[in-house]
Amino acid sequence: MKTSQADVNMPSAERLLGIRRGIEKEGLRALQTGSLALTPHPAELGSALTHPNITTDYSESQLELITGARLGVAECLDELTQVHQFVLRNLNERGELMWNSSMPCRLPTDETIPLGRYGSSHSGRSKSVYRMGLGHRYGRRMQTISGIHYNWSLPGVSSDEYFALIRNFRRNAFVLLYLYGASPALCPCFVEGREHRLQKLGDGKDALYLPHATSLRMGRLGYQSDAQSSICVSYNGLEGYANSLYDALTRPYPAYEQLGVKNPGGDYNQLGTALLQIENEFYGTIRPKRTVKSGERPLHALRERGVEYVEVRLMDIDPFETVGIAAPTMRMLDVFLLHCLHTDSPPDTPQEIADLKNNQHLAAEQGREPGLKLSRNGQQVLLTEWAQEVLEQCRPYAQALDAAHNSRDYSAALEQALARVNHAQTTPSAQVLQELTGPYGNRFIDFMTAQSAKARDALLAMPWTAQQQAKFEEMSHSSIAAQAAIEAADTMTFEEWRQRYMDPASLM
Repeated sequence: MKTSQADVNMPSAERLLGIRRGIEKEGLRALQTGSLALTPHPAELGSALTHPNITTDYSESQLELITGARLGVAECLDELTQVHQFVLRNLNERGELMWNSSMPCRLPTDETIPLGRYGSSHSGRSKSVYRMGLGHRYGRRMQTISGIHYNWSLPGVSSDEYFALIRNFRRNAFVLLYLYGASPALCPCFVEGREHRLQKLGDGKDALYLPHATSLRMGRLGYQSDAQSSICVSYNGLEGYANSLYDALTRPYPAYEQLGVKNPGGDYNQLGTALLQIENEFYGTIRPKRTVKSGERPLHALRERGVEYVEVRLMDIDPFETVGIAAPTMRMLDVFLLHCLHTDSPPDTPQEIADLKNNQHLAAEQGREPGLKLSRNGQQVLLTEWAQEVLEQCRPYAQALDAAHNSRDYSAALEQALARVNHAQTTPSAQVLQELTGPYGNRFIDFMTAQSAKARDALLAMPWTAQQQAKFEEMSHSSIAAQAAIEAADTMTFEEWRQRYMDPASLM
Protein backbone atom coordinates (compact mmCIF):
# COMPACT_ATOMS: atom_id res chain seq x y z
CA MET A 1 0.00 0.00 0.00
CA LYS A 2 1.42 3.38 -0.94
CA THR A 3 1.17 6.28 1.46
CA SER A 4 0.66 9.78 0.19
CA GLN A 5 2.01 12.83 1.98
CA ALA A 6 -1.56 13.85 2.86
CA ASP A 7 -2.11 10.58 4.76
CA VAL A 8 0.62 11.13 7.32
CA ASN A 9 1.05 13.45 10.25
CA MET A 10 4.16 15.23 8.97
CA PRO A 11 6.32 17.33 11.32
CA SER A 12 6.89 20.93 10.21
CA ALA A 13 9.98 21.81 8.16
CA GLU A 14 11.32 23.62 11.22
CA ARG A 15 11.12 20.47 13.34
CA LEU A 16 12.61 18.33 10.56
CA LEU A 17 15.57 20.72 10.38
CA GLY A 18 15.95 20.16 14.14
CA ILE A 19 16.72 16.43 13.78
CA ARG A 20 20.01 15.65 15.49
CA ARG A 21 22.09 12.63 14.69
CA GLY A 22 25.39 11.43 16.12
CA ILE A 23 27.58 8.43 15.41
CA GLU A 24 29.58 6.08 17.62
CA LYS A 25 31.83 3.88 15.49
CA GLU A 26 33.78 0.98 16.95
CA GLY A 27 36.82 -0.53 15.28
CA LEU A 28 39.66 -2.83 16.30
CA ARG A 29 43.27 -1.73 16.09
CA ALA A 30 44.95 -4.30 13.89
CA LEU A 31 48.47 -4.94 12.65
CA GLN A 32 49.15 -4.84 8.93
CA THR A 33 49.28 -8.65 9.05
CA GLY A 34 45.58 -8.69 10.01
CA SER A 35 46.17 -9.70 13.64
CA LEU A 36 44.84 -7.82 16.67
CA ALA A 37 47.20 -5.10 17.97
CA LEU A 38 47.83 -5.92 21.64
CA THR A 39 49.44 -2.57 22.50
CA PRO A 40 47.78 -0.20 25.00
CA HIS A 41 45.45 2.55 23.78
CA PRO A 42 47.81 5.16 22.27
CA ALA A 43 48.63 7.91 24.81
CA GLU A 44 48.61 10.49 21.98
CA LEU A 45 44.87 9.86 21.55
CA GLY A 46 44.21 11.09 25.09
CA SER A 47 42.27 9.54 27.95
CA ALA A 48 39.75 6.86 26.98
CA LEU A 49 37.82 7.82 30.13
CA THR A 50 37.28 11.51 29.36
CA HIS A 51 38.00 12.28 25.66
CA PRO A 52 34.77 13.48 24.00
CA ASN A 53 35.56 11.92 20.59
CA ILE A 54 37.99 9.04 21.12
CA THR A 55 37.55 6.21 23.60
CA THR A 56 37.72 2.42 23.68
CA ASP A 57 34.84 -0.03 23.71
CA TYR A 58 35.35 -3.48 25.23
CA SER A 59 39.05 -3.91 24.65
CA GLU A 60 42.13 -1.75 24.92
CA SER A 61 42.51 -2.74 21.24
CA GLN A 62 39.00 -1.60 20.26
CA LEU A 63 38.61 2.07 19.44
CA GLU A 64 35.31 3.92 19.61
CA LEU A 65 35.09 7.19 17.69
CA ILE A 66 32.24 9.51 18.63
CA THR A 67 30.68 12.59 17.04
CA GLY A 68 28.51 15.19 18.72
CA ALA A 69 24.76 15.40 17.99
CA ARG A 70 24.74 17.28 14.66
CA LEU A 71 21.95 19.05 12.75
CA GLY A 72 23.26 18.01 9.32
CA VAL A 73 24.25 14.64 7.84
CA ALA A 74 27.26 16.21 6.10
CA GLU A 75 28.33 17.97 9.30
CA CYS A 76 28.14 14.71 11.27
CA LEU A 77 30.05 12.76 8.60
CA ASP A 78 32.67 15.50 8.37
CA GLU A 79 33.30 15.33 12.12
CA LEU A 80 33.55 11.53 12.00
CA THR A 81 36.02 11.83 9.12
CA GLN A 82 38.22 14.30 10.99
CA VAL A 83 38.33 12.09 14.09
CA HIS A 84 39.37 9.19 11.85
CA GLN A 85 42.06 11.33 10.21
CA PHE A 86 43.62 12.25 13.55
CA VAL A 87 43.47 8.66 14.84
CA LEU A 88 44.87 7.12 11.66
CA ARG A 89 47.78 9.54 11.49
CA ASN A 90 48.76 8.21 14.90
CA LEU A 91 48.11 4.54 14.11
CA ASN A 92 49.99 4.73 10.84
CA GLU A 93 53.17 5.77 12.65
CA ARG A 94 52.78 2.66 14.80
CA GLY A 95 52.21 0.33 11.85
CA GLU A 96 48.58 -0.23 12.85
CA LEU A 97 45.26 -0.07 10.99
CA MET A 98 41.71 0.57 12.11
CA TRP A 99 39.88 -2.62 11.11
CA ASN A 100 37.10 -1.63 8.70
CA SER A 101 34.81 -4.59 9.36
CA SER A 102 32.27 -5.59 11.99
CA MET A 103 33.62 -9.13 12.29
CA PRO A 104 37.04 -9.14 13.95
CA CYS A 105 40.53 -9.51 12.61
CA ARG A 106 42.76 -12.46 13.54
CA LEU A 107 42.35 -12.90 17.30
CA PRO A 108 44.70 -14.34 19.93
CA THR A 109 43.50 -16.73 22.66
CA ASP A 110 40.46 -15.43 24.53
CA GLU A 111 42.27 -14.51 27.76
CA THR A 112 44.95 -12.60 25.79
CA ILE A 113 42.43 -10.07 24.40
CA PRO A 114 43.17 -7.01 26.58
CA LEU A 115 40.36 -5.37 28.56
CA GLY A 116 39.86 -1.61 28.27
CA ARG A 117 41.79 0.36 30.92
CA TYR A 118 40.58 3.74 32.19
CA GLY A 119 42.98 4.72 34.97
CA SER A 120 42.82 4.42 38.75
CA SER A 121 39.64 6.40 39.52
CA HIS A 122 36.66 4.47 40.86
CA SER A 123 34.61 5.19 37.73
CA GLY A 124 37.59 4.13 35.56
CA ARG A 125 38.18 0.92 37.52
CA SER A 126 34.48 0.05 37.40
CA LYS A 127 34.58 0.16 33.59
CA SER A 128 37.41 -2.39 33.56
CA VAL A 129 35.70 -4.62 36.14
CA TYR A 130 32.50 -4.50 34.06
CA ARG A 131 34.50 -5.67 31.02
CA MET A 132 36.07 -8.45 33.08
CA GLY A 133 32.52 -9.54 33.93
CA LEU A 134 31.48 -9.50 30.26
CA GLY A 135 34.49 -11.70 29.46
CA HIS A 136 33.47 -14.24 32.13
CA ARG A 137 29.84 -14.17 31.06
CA TYR A 138 30.07 -14.23 27.27
CA GLY A 139 33.73 -14.74 26.35
CA ARG A 140 36.06 -11.97 25.21
CA ARG A 141 35.88 -12.92 21.53
CA MET A 142 32.22 -11.99 21.25
CA GLN A 143 33.01 -8.51 22.56
CA THR A 144 35.44 -7.82 19.71
CA ILE A 145 32.56 -7.56 17.22
CA SER A 146 32.29 -3.90 16.18
CA GLY A 147 29.45 -1.83 14.82
CA ILE A 148 28.06 1.64 14.27
CA HIS A 149 25.52 3.22 16.63
CA TYR A 150 23.30 5.98 15.24
CA ASN A 151 21.92 8.35 17.88
CA TRP A 152 18.81 10.22 16.73
CA SER A 153 16.32 12.75 18.08
CA LEU A 154 13.55 15.00 16.78
CA PRO A 155 12.44 18.10 18.74
CA GLY A 156 9.16 17.86 20.64
CA VAL A 157 8.93 14.06 20.87
CA SER A 158 7.59 12.60 24.13
CA SER A 159 8.79 9.41 25.85
CA ASP A 160 5.59 7.62 24.75
CA GLU A 161 6.22 8.65 21.15
CA TYR A 162 9.83 7.45 21.31
CA PHE A 163 8.61 4.08 22.61
CA ALA A 164 6.10 3.91 19.73
CA LEU A 165 9.04 4.55 17.37
CA ILE A 166 11.04 1.79 19.08
CA ARG A 167 8.22 -0.76 18.71
CA ASN A 168 7.90 -0.02 14.99
CA PHE A 169 11.67 -0.02 14.54
CA ARG A 170 11.86 -3.50 16.04
CA ARG A 171 9.05 -4.67 13.74
CA ASN A 172 10.82 -3.33 10.64
CA ALA A 173 14.48 -3.82 11.64
CA PHE A 174 14.84 -6.64 9.11
CA VAL A 175 14.72 -3.99 6.34
CA LEU A 176 17.93 -2.37 7.61
CA LEU A 177 19.66 -5.75 8.09
CA TYR A 178 18.88 -6.63 4.47
CA LEU A 179 19.86 -3.23 3.05
CA TYR A 180 23.01 -2.51 5.07
CA GLY A 181 24.20 -5.76 6.65
CA ALA A 182 27.85 -6.24 5.69
CA SER A 183 29.06 -9.21 7.74
CA PRO A 184 28.17 -12.46 5.90
CA ALA A 185 31.57 -14.09 6.57
CA LEU A 186 34.25 -14.19 9.25
CA CYS A 187 37.67 -15.49 10.24
CA PRO A 188 37.44 -19.08 11.59
CA CYS A 189 39.39 -17.91 14.68
CA PHE A 190 36.23 -16.15 15.89
CA VAL A 191 34.30 -19.41 16.42
CA GLU A 192 37.21 -21.59 17.56
CA GLY A 193 35.89 -24.04 20.14
CA ARG A 194 32.28 -22.89 19.66
CA GLU A 195 29.36 -24.67 18.09
CA HIS A 196 28.14 -22.94 14.95
CA ARG A 197 26.22 -23.56 11.74
CA LEU A 198 28.56 -21.71 9.40
CA GLN A 199 29.71 -23.22 6.12
CA LYS A 200 33.23 -23.36 4.73
CA LEU A 201 34.17 -20.81 2.11
CA GLY A 202 36.59 -22.75 -0.12
CA ASP A 203 38.45 -25.16 2.15
CA GLY A 204 37.25 -23.23 5.22
CA LYS A 205 40.77 -22.54 6.49
CA ASP A 206 40.52 -18.80 5.87
CA ALA A 207 36.79 -18.00 5.93
CA LEU A 208 33.45 -19.30 7.16
CA TYR A 209 30.11 -17.90 6.00
CA LEU A 210 26.42 -18.39 5.39
CA PRO A 211 25.56 -18.08 1.68
CA HIS A 212 22.59 -15.70 2.13
CA ALA A 213 23.65 -13.99 5.36
CA THR A 214 23.44 -10.22 5.68
CA SER A 215 24.79 -9.62 9.20
CA LEU A 216 26.29 -12.49 11.21
CA ARG A 217 26.93 -9.85 13.86
CA MET A 218 23.16 -9.54 14.44
CA GLY A 219 22.49 -13.29 14.20
CA ARG A 220 22.91 -16.11 16.71
CA LEU A 221 26.72 -15.77 16.66
CA GLY A 222 26.64 -12.12 17.67
CA TYR A 223 25.50 -10.40 20.84
CA GLN A 224 23.41 -13.28 22.17
CA SER A 225 23.40 -15.23 25.43
CA ASP A 226 21.28 -17.92 27.08
CA ALA A 227 21.08 -15.77 30.22
CA GLN A 228 19.71 -12.75 28.34
CA SER A 229 17.20 -14.85 26.40
CA SER A 230 15.21 -15.04 29.68
CA ILE A 231 14.77 -11.23 29.70
CA CYS A 232 11.44 -10.25 28.14
CA VAL A 233 11.59 -6.47 27.90
CA SER A 234 8.40 -4.72 26.83
CA TYR A 235 8.60 -1.46 24.89
CA ASN A 236 5.01 -0.36 25.58
CA GLY A 237 6.07 2.62 27.69
CA LEU A 238 8.74 4.01 29.96
CA GLU A 239 7.35 2.50 33.17
CA GLY A 240 7.07 -1.06 31.81
CA TYR A 241 10.48 -0.84 30.15
CA ALA A 242 12.11 0.53 33.31
CA ASN A 243 10.50 -2.15 35.49
CA SER A 244 11.61 -5.03 33.25
CA LEU A 245 15.16 -3.64 33.11
CA TYR A 246 15.15 -3.11 36.89
CA ASP A 247 14.20 -6.77 37.31
CA ALA A 248 17.13 -7.92 35.12
CA LEU A 249 19.53 -5.60 37.00
CA THR A 250 18.51 -6.91 40.42
CA ARG A 251 17.55 -10.55 39.77
CA PRO A 252 20.29 -12.90 41.06
CA TYR A 253 21.58 -15.32 38.41
CA PRO A 254 22.96 -18.61 39.83
CA ALA A 255 25.92 -18.97 37.44
CA TYR A 256 27.03 -15.39 38.13
CA GLU A 257 26.51 -15.82 41.88
CA GLN A 258 28.78 -18.86 41.73
CA LEU A 259 31.43 -16.78 39.94
CA GLY A 260 31.20 -14.14 42.68
CA VAL A 261 32.09 -10.46 42.65
CA LYS A 262 35.70 -11.28 43.57
CA ASN A 263 37.94 -14.27 42.97
CA PRO A 264 39.66 -16.08 45.89
CA GLY A 265 42.73 -13.85 45.44
CA GLY A 266 40.62 -10.72 46.01
CA ASP A 267 40.59 -9.47 42.40
CA TYR A 268 37.26 -8.42 40.92
CA ASN A 269 35.48 -10.84 38.56
CA GLN A 270 32.49 -8.60 37.84
CA LEU A 271 30.55 -5.63 39.20
CA GLY A 272 27.62 -7.68 40.49
CA THR A 273 25.94 -11.09 40.32
CA ALA A 274 22.56 -10.15 38.83
CA LEU A 275 21.42 -11.15 35.34
CA LEU A 276 22.82 -7.81 34.11
CA GLN A 277 25.71 -5.99 35.79
CA ILE A 278 24.67 -2.57 34.44
CA GLU A 279 22.19 -1.22 31.89
CA ASN A 280 24.64 -1.31 28.95
CA GLU A 281 24.88 -5.08 29.18
CA PHE A 282 21.35 -5.44 27.81
CA TYR A 283 21.69 -6.09 24.08
CA GLY A 284 19.07 -4.75 21.69
CA THR A 285 18.70 -3.40 18.15
CA ILE A 286 17.61 0.01 19.51
CA ARG A 287 17.66 1.66 22.96
CA PRO A 288 15.88 4.62 24.56
CA LYS A 289 18.56 6.96 25.96
CA ARG A 290 19.01 9.98 28.20
CA THR A 291 22.25 11.86 28.93
CA VAL A 292 23.39 10.98 32.45
CA LYS A 293 24.88 13.21 35.12
CA SER A 294 28.18 12.26 36.79
CA GLY A 295 27.72 9.04 38.79
CA GLU A 296 24.05 8.68 37.78
CA ARG A 297 22.63 5.35 36.65
CA PRO A 298 21.14 5.45 33.11
CA LEU A 299 17.88 3.85 34.28
CA HIS A 300 17.44 6.53 36.96
CA ALA A 301 18.08 9.27 34.35
CA LEU A 302 15.41 7.75 32.07
CA ARG A 303 12.87 7.50 34.90
CA GLU A 304 13.58 11.06 36.09
CA ARG A 305 13.77 12.96 32.83
CA GLY A 306 12.32 10.70 30.12
CA VAL A 307 13.69 9.60 26.75
CA GLU A 308 15.96 12.17 25.08
CA TYR A 309 16.98 10.22 21.96
CA VAL A 310 17.17 6.70 20.55
CA GLU A 311 20.33 4.72 19.84
CA VAL A 312 20.13 2.50 16.73
CA ARG A 313 22.52 -0.41 17.34
CA LEU A 314 22.18 -2.80 14.40
CA MET A 315 24.30 -1.07 11.75
CA ASP A 316 27.34 -2.99 10.50
CA ILE A 317 30.54 -1.27 9.48
CA ASP A 318 30.47 -1.05 5.67
CA PRO A 319 33.97 -2.14 4.56
CA PHE A 320 33.51 -0.33 1.22
CA GLU A 321 33.09 3.04 2.97
CA THR A 322 36.11 4.98 4.26
CA VAL A 323 34.58 5.67 7.67
CA GLY A 324 32.24 2.66 7.66
CA ILE A 325 29.00 4.49 6.79
CA ALA A 326 27.86 6.60 3.83
CA ALA A 327 25.73 9.77 3.71
CA PRO A 328 22.85 8.02 1.82
CA THR A 329 22.73 5.36 4.56
CA MET A 330 22.44 8.08 7.24
CA ARG A 331 19.69 9.81 5.26
CA MET A 332 17.80 6.55 4.88
CA LEU A 333 18.06 6.06 8.65
CA ASP A 334 16.53 9.52 9.18
CA VAL A 335 13.67 8.65 6.81
CA PHE A 336 13.17 5.20 8.34
CA LEU A 337 13.08 6.56 11.91
CA LEU A 338 10.57 9.26 10.96
CA HIS A 339 8.37 6.57 9.41
CA CYS A 340 8.64 4.45 12.59
CA LEU A 341 7.73 7.50 14.70
CA HIS A 342 4.66 8.54 12.72
CA THR A 343 3.15 5.16 11.82
CA ASP A 344 0.48 3.56 14.01
CA SER A 345 2.29 1.47 16.63
CA PRO A 346 0.15 -1.03 18.55
CA PRO A 347 1.48 -2.38 21.87
CA ASP A 348 3.86 -5.32 21.64
CA THR A 349 2.98 -8.76 23.08
CA PRO A 350 5.19 -11.63 24.29
CA GLN A 351 4.26 -13.55 21.11
CA GLU A 352 5.24 -10.65 18.86
CA ILE A 353 8.53 -10.18 20.77
CA ALA A 354 9.34 -13.87 20.12
CA ASP A 355 8.41 -13.54 16.43
CA LEU A 356 10.57 -10.42 16.05
CA LYS A 357 13.59 -12.21 17.50
CA ASN A 358 13.08 -15.04 15.02
CA ASN A 359 12.63 -12.55 12.15
CA GLN A 360 15.88 -10.85 13.17
CA HIS A 361 17.80 -14.14 13.08
CA LEU A 362 16.28 -15.10 9.71
CA ALA A 363 17.08 -11.70 8.16
CA ALA A 364 20.62 -11.75 9.60
CA GLU A 365 21.48 -15.31 8.61
CA GLN A 366 19.37 -15.89 5.46
CA GLY A 367 18.22 -12.40 4.44
CA ARG A 368 19.18 -12.65 0.75
CA GLU A 369 17.70 -16.12 0.27
CA PRO A 370 15.15 -15.99 -2.60
CA GLY A 371 11.63 -16.58 -1.30
CA LEU A 372 12.54 -16.07 2.38
CA LYS A 373 9.44 -15.44 4.49
CA LEU A 374 9.10 -13.69 7.85
CA SER A 375 6.29 -13.79 10.40
CA ARG A 376 3.86 -10.84 10.52
CA ASN A 377 0.74 -11.03 12.71
CA GLY A 378 0.76 -14.82 12.49
CA GLN A 379 1.10 -14.80 8.68
CA GLN A 380 4.16 -15.70 6.58
CA VAL A 381 5.18 -12.78 4.31
CA LEU A 382 7.97 -12.55 1.73
CA LEU A 383 10.82 -10.44 3.14
CA THR A 384 11.23 -8.57 -0.15
CA GLU A 385 7.50 -7.74 -0.43
CA TRP A 386 7.31 -6.54 3.17
CA ALA A 387 10.52 -4.51 2.80
CA GLN A 388 9.18 -2.86 -0.37
CA GLU A 389 5.94 -2.01 1.43
CA VAL A 390 7.82 -0.38 4.34
CA LEU A 391 10.08 1.62 2.00
CA GLU A 392 7.12 2.83 -0.11
CA GLN A 393 5.51 4.08 3.11
CA CYS A 394 8.75 6.00 3.76
CA ARG A 395 8.36 8.06 0.58
CA PRO A 396 6.45 11.04 2.03
CA TYR A 397 9.06 11.41 4.78
CA ALA A 398 11.88 11.47 2.24
CA GLN A 399 9.97 14.11 0.26
CA ALA A 400 9.36 16.22 3.36
CA LEU A 401 13.05 16.06 4.35
CA ASP A 402 14.04 17.00 0.80
CA ALA A 403 11.69 20.00 0.92
CA ALA A 404 13.06 21.08 4.32
CA HIS A 405 16.69 20.76 3.12
CA ASN A 406 15.99 22.03 -0.40
CA SER A 407 17.56 18.92 -1.97
CA ARG A 408 16.74 15.53 -3.51
CA ASP A 409 19.23 13.66 -1.35
CA TYR A 410 16.68 11.88 0.85
CA SER A 411 14.56 10.65 -2.06
CA ALA A 412 17.75 9.48 -3.80
CA ALA A 413 18.71 7.47 -0.69
CA LEU A 414 15.24 5.89 -0.66
CA GLU A 415 15.45 5.00 -4.38
CA GLN A 416 18.82 3.34 -3.77
CA ALA A 417 17.26 1.31 -0.94
CA LEU A 418 14.29 0.27 -3.10
CA ALA A 419 16.64 -0.83 -5.89
CA ARG A 420 18.53 -3.06 -3.45
CA VAL A 421 15.35 -4.86 -2.39
CA ASN A 422 14.90 -6.32 -5.87
CA HIS A 423 18.61 -6.76 -6.60
CA ALA A 424 20.12 -8.66 -3.68
CA GLN A 425 23.50 -8.75 -5.44
CA THR A 426 23.85 -4.97 -4.89
CA THR A 427 23.68 -5.22 -1.08
CA PRO A 428 26.94 -4.78 0.88
CA SER A 429 26.73 -8.37 2.19
CA ALA A 430 26.54 -9.77 -1.36
CA GLN A 431 29.39 -7.51 -2.48
CA VAL A 432 31.58 -8.69 0.42
CA LEU A 433 31.08 -12.32 -0.68
CA GLN A 434 31.71 -11.41 -4.32
CA GLU A 435 35.08 -9.86 -3.42
CA LEU A 436 35.97 -12.64 -1.01
CA THR A 437 35.30 -15.44 -3.48
CA GLY A 438 36.81 -13.54 -6.41
CA PRO A 439 40.08 -11.62 -6.14
CA TYR A 440 40.77 -12.61 -2.51
CA GLY A 441 40.50 -16.39 -2.95
CA ASN A 442 38.21 -16.97 0.08
CA ARG A 443 40.67 -15.29 2.48
CA PHE A 444 38.69 -13.13 4.92
CA ILE A 445 41.70 -11.58 6.70
CA ASP A 446 43.39 -10.66 3.41
CA PHE A 447 40.26 -8.98 2.06
CA MET A 448 39.49 -6.97 5.19
CA THR A 449 43.15 -5.98 5.69
CA ALA A 450 43.12 -4.62 2.13
CA GLN A 451 39.85 -2.72 2.74
CA SER A 452 41.23 -1.28 5.99
CA ALA A 453 44.43 -0.18 4.27
CA LYS A 454 42.41 1.38 1.44
CA ALA A 455 40.36 3.37 3.99
CA ARG A 456 43.54 4.47 5.79
CA ASP A 457 45.18 5.61 2.55
CA ALA A 458 42.08 7.57 1.49
CA LEU A 459 41.89 9.32 4.87
CA LEU A 460 45.61 10.11 5.01
CA ALA A 461 45.39 11.58 1.49
CA MET A 462 42.72 14.09 2.57
CA PRO A 463 43.74 17.67 3.48
CA TRP A 464 44.82 18.06 7.13
CA THR A 465 45.87 21.42 8.52
CA ALA A 466 48.20 22.34 11.35
CA GLN A 467 45.18 23.93 13.08
CA GLN A 468 43.24 20.65 12.95
CA GLN A 469 46.23 18.76 14.35
CA ALA A 470 46.67 21.34 17.14
CA LYS A 471 42.96 21.20 18.03
CA PHE A 472 42.98 17.42 18.43
CA GLU A 473 46.27 17.44 20.34
CA GLU A 474 44.78 19.97 22.75
CA MET A 475 41.71 17.76 23.24
CA SER A 476 43.98 14.81 24.06
CA HIS A 477 45.97 16.87 26.62
CA SER A 478 42.76 18.23 28.20
CA SER A 479 41.28 14.74 28.51
CA ILE A 480 44.38 13.47 30.34
CA ALA A 481 44.15 16.39 32.77
CA ALA A 482 40.42 15.69 33.26
CA GLN A 483 41.15 12.04 34.08
CA ALA A 484 43.79 13.10 36.65
CA ALA A 485 41.26 15.46 38.29
CA ILE A 486 38.69 12.64 38.60
CA GLU A 487 41.32 10.38 40.14
CA ALA A 488 42.34 13.05 42.65
CA ALA A 489 38.72 13.64 43.73
CA ASP A 490 38.03 10.05 44.87
CA THR A 491 37.76 9.76 48.65
CA MET A 492 36.03 6.48 49.62
CA THR A 493 37.41 3.00 48.83
CA PHE A 494 36.57 1.38 45.49
CA GLU A 495 34.46 -1.27 47.24
CA GLU A 496 32.40 1.40 49.01
CA TRP A 497 31.97 3.21 45.68
CA ARG A 498 30.95 -0.04 43.91
CA GLN A 499 28.36 -0.91 46.55
CA ARG A 500 26.86 2.57 46.38
CA TYR A 501 26.77 2.56 42.54
CA MET A 502 25.26 -0.95 42.41
CA ASP A 503 22.64 -0.25 45.10
CA PRO A 504 19.19 -1.04 43.58
CA ALA A 505 17.94 2.25 45.06
CA SER A 506 20.13 4.13 42.55
CA LEU A 507 17.99 2.63 39.74
CA MET A 508 14.76 4.19 40.97
